[in-house]
Amino acid sequence: MNNDIKYRLANAMKKCMYSSPVEKITVKEISDACGVTRQTFYRNFKDKYDLINWYFDKILVESFRQMGEGHTVYESLVNKFEYIQMEQLFFKAAFKNDDQNNLREHDFELIRQFYIDQIENKSHRKISDKLLFQLEMYCQGSVFMTTQWVLGYKNFTPQELARLLSDSMPAELAETFRKVNLI
Repeated sequence: MNNDIKYRLANAMKKCMYSSPVEKITVKEISDACGVTRQTFYRNFKDKYDLINWYFDKILVESFRQMGEGHTVYESLVNKFEYIQMEQLFFKAAFKNDDQNNLREHDFELIRQFYIDQIENKSHRKISDKLLFQLEMYCQGSVFMTTQWVLGYKNFTPQELARLLSDSMPAELAETFRKVNLI
């Protein structure tokens, strides 16, 4: 029941995104578009950015599931980018916004943790500080380039973007990914 309301609110938010930038959308507009009260909204989310982050998490869970179906980082990224294309309106509107609960930072944290978990679970040891630095640098760059692509500043197919990102991985990180069968 609670997830049903949350998904309804997310769909209402997406409807609002068709006509207004995120920063101009109000909780009242979202609630009205969903057919619920503002109190119902606030029982489920702190604010509109909390709603965006929740929905983004749901989308990322699906895109990570898609990534998990790929056998290599390249294949995983292609799966993720194809999924992002299906939700393009949401991603474009959400990534344009630099306000509180920043989606880019949220994306970075989720992707960073995804890769840490993959490396540590498959290698059965904690990631080194040096490798963590490389991973964080790579993830920041990936999020930036993905954002540029979503916003239309980079014109690549999902395959082209995935190839560029997988080829840009630092050598030591790429070697670790190979050892744990992520490449």
